[in-house]
Amino acid sequence: MASQNSPKYNRQVAVIAYAQTPYVRSERRRNEVEMLMPVIAEAVEKSGLPRQEIGFTCSGSSDYIAGQAFSFVGAVDALGAWPPIRESHVEMDGAWALYEAWIKIQTGEVDSALCFCFGRSSMGDPAETMILQLDPYTLAPLGPDAISLAALQARALLDSGRYTSVDLAEVAARSRRNARSNPDAQLVGDLAGEDLLDEPYLVSPLHRYDCPPISDGAAAIVIAAAEVARRVCSRPIWIRGIDHRIEPHQPGARDLTRSPSTRLAAEKAGASDGRIDVAELHAPFTPQELILRDELRLAGDVRINPSGGALAANPLMVAGLARIGEATREIAAGRAQRALAHATSGPCLQQNLVCVLEAD
Repeated sequence: MASQNSPKYNRQVAVIAYAQTPYVRSERRRNEVEMLMPVIAEAVEKSGLPRQEIGFTCSGSSDYIAGQAFSFVGAVDALGAWPPIRESHVEMDGAWALYEAWIKIQTGEVDSALCFCFGRSSMGDPAETMILQLDPYTLAPLGPDAISLAALQARALLDSGRYTSVDLAEVAARSRRNARSNPDAQLVGDLAGEDLLDEPYLVSPLHRYDCPPISDGAAAIVIAAAEVARRVCSRPIWIRGIDHRIEPHQPGARDLTRSPSTRLAAEKAGASDGRIDVAELHAPFTPQELILRDELRLAGDVRINPSGGALAANPLMVAGLARIGEATREIAAGRAQRALAHATSGPCLQQNLVCVLEAD
């Protein structure tokens, strides 16, 4: 889990292309392969690398969300049958596919990699589907859905006295406002936080606006070692550090108002080595953003989730990689020099990945 600054891993790696679908409530016209084909083609074209020169491909998805076994194998059809490829898959968000690809480049086995991910959350009830990621002996039989577990975390945070319901509403309102400038976002709005407080609870103390929308989408990213990146890309965006850590599986075995794994991942990724201009945080629920902000010790002038974040669109298995992609977009547009991207998986911020990105 070492950062790129570690002596063991010293190959400079850059993001050279990113592409994603617009995120929608339900993708009714295309299956997963049809969603992926234009996204992968766009990312490869933007990278400047001929497809046959991409040394490794890694995907992120979940068969439980797709509703069929080995759906990730079928998704490989989006790559085409030729040329033959080295391929891998993680039953995780695409951010972890990127981590595996980064490791592959660090070993020297390949010099470039394509990562892609997809999720059609609308095909089922995501809150109930995610029960399947819980401990199968002691927790899953109780049937706690994802929103109820997030509500436990929200209640713990409110009871701690660090934040109030107004703070949660402000997070939601700001996310919707930011999403207005993101053509790929699903939910946008222009409300003040106090305007949301009268809405009924979904699962107390969470309102509907505290929770992510059901979303469908796909994304792809191309990364390359320095010698390749500088050859094909005029302005590579460097992965200065990347790391992921985990919390105990049982929510009752940890303080839900904290996220020490996020803090440790950020430390190992070198987040404190320089000023952070933008932070894209994968916080599907409003209290989680507040917890992450505390653990990452983000300064008050850091722009948080200018894309709108997961509260504006949350395609499962995609939203984490999208945070990395959106951070690279901010750097590529000249709106940031150095950015932090965060991805999470599991209940109540159980698994956390931090990636630090910087312009050339």
